[in-house]
Amino acid sequence: MQYGDYIGNVTRLAVELANTGTLDQGGELVGDFFEQHEIIPPPRGAYGDLPDLVRAALAQLVDGAAPEAVHRLLREYPPQMHLSDHDGLGGWHIHFSPNGTEARRWLGQLIAAKLALVAAGDPSVTLGRCAASGCENYFVDQSRNRTRRFCSNACASRTTVAAYRARSAKG
Repeated sequence: MQYGDYIGNVTRLAVELANTGTLDQGGELVGDFFEQHEIIPPPRGAYGDLPDLVRAALAQLVDGAAPEAVHRLLREYPPQMHLSDHDGLGGWHIHFSPNGTEARRWLGQLIAAKLALVAAGDPSVTLGRCAASGCENYFVDQSRNRTRRFCSNACASRTTVAAYRARSAKG
């Protein structure tokens, strides 16, 4: 796995956690990450105040504000950096929490480290807030030209239809 993909995948976990308050345990990304790292999902997807803290961190990063919530994540979930080759592909990569750690702690440590890298200007990941009216969701933009504006096709479509109807009503 490429380094930028790994940061992007973890950042997508952070976005999902912030947008929904939990993680879709049936989702391929979540399932793979948890299984590969021997993490047992928390009962009923309970992550405590971590989703709110991650949402605050994303807001600060997207708005260009001081990343105080990232600092708080780093204090409350200090990463434990080490090298791992658990995937058997013969390449080492950085882990920020030991395999088998309690789910909320593991996720907090991982997200704290990755959002710190994003705050420090890692070029492989761009964060955004959905431009659709009434949607406050965040997204990870790893498109070639970094021009993504919406969190989903549904929000993009809804915005396009609304703009079309507004033009048609004037005509």
